[in-house]
Amino acid sequence: MNILMVLTSHDRLGDTGRKTGFWLEEFAAPYYVFRDAGVSLTLASVKGGQPPIDPKSDLPGNQTPAMIRYKQDAAAQKDLASTVKLDDMRAEDFDTVFYPGGHGPMWDLADNAASIGLIEAFWNAGKPVAAVCHAPGVLRRVMDRGEPLVKGRRVTGFANSEEEEVGLTRVVPFLVEDELKRLGGLYEQAPNWQSFVLTDGRLITGQNPASSTAGAKALLALMSQMHGLARGTNAA
Repeated sequence: MNILMVLTSHDRLGDTGRKTGFWLEEFAAPYYVFRDAGVSLTLASVKGGQPPIDPKSDLPGNQTPAMIRYKQDAAAQKDLASTVKLDDMRAEDFDTVFYPGGHGPMWDLADNAASIGLIEAFWNAGKPVAAVCHAPGVLRRVMDRGEPLVKGRRVTGFANSEEEEVGLTRVVPFLVEDELKRLGGLYEQAPNWQSFVLTDGRLITGQNPASSTAGAKALLALMSQMHGLARGTNAA
């Protein structure tokens, strides 16, 4: 199984003068879920090379077992430092795609033509698409047969109430919850900061950083299920 993970290269938090990027837990937790499952994993980012880690995600109070493991793992750090360029990625080379969040993707992936085309290629090929936290925002321009991909599908993503808690409602270019609803997505959420993942057909979305592990596991479960169905069809 070949999984592509797509990360942001954007490091400026609007006009605040503060840094952003991807949320470290949202990379580290899925990274180890996939690695421990023995799948082939390719890391890509908009610009290639080392993607920016949101410094807030690495504060002492935000540490998780996956992050601690990552910091002791030279091979994982080398993987992250040498991401390939998103423009060079082709859906036919992978079985599925996973987007970690953080605020960065809202600026450089949500309207990125290469990302939009890539997701549409995965989808049109019958392959799953997964995104966690702010990353469901990358689906805003993705179309399926002339309609927004999320339209009529159960979806989740970083909630308005969570964005309000971190004080960035007026900083971000759009609110993930509002955008998913505007596009016709059937938005659902759990209480703030609790793990919550939805699988609707081949689309998997997670609400927040706490949903990273469950989101990655849901993707593996879906891939396994699809592989089993395909094997059964071939046998028949």
